[in-house]
Amino acid sequence: MFKLLNINKHSLARRGVLKTSHGEIQTPFFMPIATKGAVKGVTPVELKELGAQIVLGNTYHLYLRPGSQLIKEAGGLHQFMNWDKPILTDSGGYQVFSLGKMRKIMPEGVEFRSHLDGQKILLTPEDSIKAQLDFGSDIIMVLDECTPYPCEYDYAKESMKLTTEWAKRCKNYKLQKGGSEYLLFGIVQGSVYEDLRQQSAKDLIALDFAGYAVGGLAVGEPEEKKLEVLDYTVPLLPEDKPRYLMGEGRPEGILEAVKRGVDMFDCVVPTRNGRHGHLFVSLHLDSLEEVKYEVVRINNEKYRQDFTPLDKDCDCYTCQNFTRAYLRHLFVTEDYLGQRLATLHNVRFYMRMMKKIRALI
Repeated sequence: MFKLLNINKHSLARRGVLKTSHGEIQTPFFMPIATKGAVKGVTPVELKELGAQIVLGNTYHLYLRPGSQLIKEAGGLHQFMNWDKPILTDSGGYQVFSLGKMRKIMPEGVEFRSHLDGQKILLTPEDSIKAQLDFGSDIIMVLDECTPYPCEYDYAKESMKLTTEWAKRCKNYKLQKGGSEYLLFGIVQGSVYEDLRQQSAKDLIALDFAGYAVGGLAVGEPEEKKLEVLDYTVPLLPEDKPRYLMGEGRPEGILEAVKRGVDMFDCVVPTRNGRHGHLFVSLHLDSLEEVKYEVVRINNEKYRQDFTPLDKDCDCYTCQNFTRAYLRHLFVTEDYLGQRLATLHNVRFYMRMMKKIRALI
């Protein structure tokens, strides 16, 4: 399922191949976010042209609308969205975490009110896995509780224990339903406490998941604290299985995690920033030591008469066909084409960056 090809001589960075029922993925890789079954404004054909190997769907949103049963009737999420490459779906845990006071954590699962109509819903670990199996996702995630930052030790400890219990239930449910083609990942929690992270990793490794994610980071903690957690957590995870840092989307953050042995990433940064006119350009990545880039805020007046390409080094459709002045015009006039072209470019920037990282490893 996962083949480790090599480890960089000067860091813990790894190259590998992750095999799924919908194709192989070269690691390390970044997953564009298809929250509700689509990367906003981007067609599946365009995603392939941009170099995307896999996309991430959101169980919470798809569970509420259109519903896992409808997606199952459509032939699964791949068929529903016409995407024939791999899909990872999260468990819904992070979205429930973000609901704040609208949700209640219990041993049975998490009770929350739908943001759509206020309906009260209980999402159990079994419900989460059933939904993801209905989707036909290649990689599915256990239901976990994502702790906030800062977080008191005692709360983090109880939360970590609950996540482990939920992980057991997720694994048992999947075993009952079969389906070896679905890769179930565990999620290491424990906030910023080393002993809790160690215990979480130990307990999850004993359950023998197909891969392991580090959750509960990128939730507001200082950068140095996040790297510290990675430094003592990632080495605990099996070398022969993929490692996934959830929610990291800054280029420099991705590079730092890669150097610590992480294989998988996801975030809304490239697509959301693109829709807001924040465009990543001038990628310089000559070694694994540092990634340099600039962010063009295309609404800025200084681009009004800038008839140069957005990024002269980028091979995407946007940069090959349009100027900064035209892109600014689209954003100023609120033409949706501007958001589309910006998103296309940002996704391509991230795919180019990951390809360079793989080559450097």
